Amino acid sequence: MATEGVIHGYAEALFRVVNAEGDLDVVEDELFRFGKLLESNSELKQALSDQGVEKAQRVKVLEDLLTGKVSDHTFGLLAFIVTQGRARQLPQILDELSALAAEARNAAIAEVRSAVPLDEDQQKRLAEALSSATGKKVDVKVLVDPSVIGGISAKIGDTVIDGTIKRRLEQLKDQVKS
Repeated sequence: MATEGVIHGYAEALFRVVNAEGDLDVVEDELFRFGKLLESNSELKQALSDQGVEKAQRVKVLEDLLTGKVSDHTFGLLAFIVTQGRARQLPQILDELSALAAEARNAAIAEVRSAVPLDEDQQKRLAEALSSATGKKVDVKVLVDPSVIGGISAKIGDTVIDGTIKRRLEQLKDQVKS
């Protein structure tokens, strides 16, 4: 329970800083993507959270990984969290930050997985379709995941809409076995 309070506290502080600076959309998106990367890469998470490694070295790992890929603001916030010894909770902090940002926009977050990047028009049409399906305003966060092969998978809260070729192949495989 205390950890949840720490996570929420960091997320709220980050949200306030980013919102005050006027960079909410860009920075929140970059932080969201980094959080998903960290969730799927245990070696990176370990490298950033190992208290036996000097803080400067952990920040150097971030620098090497993110220079030229994220805004200075995003990098500064991530470096702050890492130097505070909170890298283990970083994915949860960043998820919470995304939820706070969505709430501020009266929206829900849709985590969309696609085999290829979606352009701005495709993301807009997808957001409209998901909004229509859920009855909520939806902010789309696209994660490129070649394992889906084609199509998309969208997760909004506890609801999953899976229209991927990978899922269709799994269903076909199950039908053939029957």
